[in-house]
Amino acid sequence: MKHKQKFNGKQFMIKTATVGLLLNMLVSTPLPAFAEEGTTTTIQAGTAAQTTQKAVKIPSVESLGLNLKSAVLIEPTTGEILLSMNADEALPPASMTKMMTEYLVAEAVKTGQISWDQKVIVGENASKQVGSRIFLAEKDEHTVEELYIAMAVGSANDATVALAELVSGSELEFVELMNQTAQKMGMKTAYFVNSTGLDKADMPKKYRSTDKKENVMSAMDAAILAKYIVTDHPDFNRFTTVQSYKFRERDTAPMINFNWMLESNKNIQNFKAYAYEGLDGLKTGHTARAKYCFAGTAVRDGMRLISVVMGANTEPHRFTETKKVLDYGFNNFEIKQVVAPKAVIAGNETVPVLKGKNKKVSVVTDEAVSFIVPKGTTSPQIKTTVEINDPATLVAPIEQSAKVGKVTYSYQVEGMSDVQQKTVNLITAEEAEKAGWFSLFLRAIGDFFGDLFTGIKNLF
Repeated sequence: MKHKQKFNGKQFMIKTATVGLLLNMLVSTPLPAFAEEGTTTTIQAGTAAQTTQKAVKIPSVESLGLNLKSAVLIEPTTGEILLSMNADEALPPASMTKMMTEYLVAEAVKTGQISWDQKVIVGENASKQVGSRIFLAEKDEHTVEELYIAMAVGSANDATVALAELVSGSELEFVELMNQTAQKMGMKTAYFVNSTGLDKADMPKKYRSTDKKENVMSAMDAAILAKYIVTDHPDFNRFTTVQSYKFRERDTAPMINFNWMLESNKNIQNFKAYAYEGLDGLKTGHTARAKYCFAGTAVRDGMRLISVVMGANTEPHRFTETKKVLDYGFNNFEIKQVVAPKAVIAGNETVPVLKGKNKKVSVVTDEAVSFIVPKGTTSPQIKTTVEINDPATLVAPIEQSAKVGKVTYSYQVEGMSDVQQKTVNLITAEEAEKAGWFSLFLRAIGDFFGDLFTGIKNLF
């Protein structure tokens, strides 16, 4: 009898210790993690098991026979570079410089710093500008909108300087803002010495900077700047599509838009040979050093493209070369949605959840993914890489749409060196509720003995 009582006491002590240990594990520590803290688990899902229909064969850039110093073509929503010819060389941009002035003035209106109907008093610097101008006199008064149209349509240097001085107090201070903004935009070669694009020697001497630099900007940087304009100020074409504008009632003739390629010019005798379907901007440029430049943008079938040509030898030539560049884009490429929003990733339909009612929660992507593809492509081969957050951090309760990882999609057009990539979040498709303490207790007991039996089995 004593022997039996001694056995029961020991058994009770073992059970009590086991339960205590399990409760301590449950309360003080999470269940075993799947990865070390601060790491991610990367799963290669490989390429989609689909076949690619024969699409158009992308011609070489050389086949276009471009006679320019540089050129580039981009699609602004994906950032894909569709054509590049010497696109990273810093060159004189001439009046394409004014795109930065246009952007910053529009930003100042957007933030409420100035308004379109605000009166601007013309200063000495603006009144002494040369080249393309609207012949402003010192102390003239005009609205911001009137001056902006003169800048965008007639490339008026005097109107440009008047706006720069309004925003920053002086043109030199505005130039500092231009260069800071260029850096923020990721422009690698751009440097500005004035708001207009004039050579420094053509500026009023009193208002020149002391350094020996000149305005420079690569075709790629000009395209980046144009991308910010069309993205941040989608109403840009309210100004850039104005075909002619009479600045003052007393003016004998209106200023004519230097952009011959405007689609609206298709019925204008002098320009209809250059009018381009869907083209609504953006900015021309010309100086003796820069020759003829043009940053153009057009939209067709819901796809907008931005082209930049620099160093054309004549005024008409910059437009005929731009047509080649834009045709190359519209004839050979299209935007295709390759992944729908709320997509389920094969092999990664769920992620493990600690302390949840269910041990897993369903996950989906948070947004759609689109790539530029050759026209006619029906099933582009997309590579998918999934990264799941450290599982130790995935502890219930977890809200619906909580970020639990990310998915990177990659796609490369055959014959092109650049790989397009887009990363989206992997989110929970539903709420992961926390399990009750008793359920967690039973689960801990089950896991404990499961691990124990597995360990014993491995011994034998």
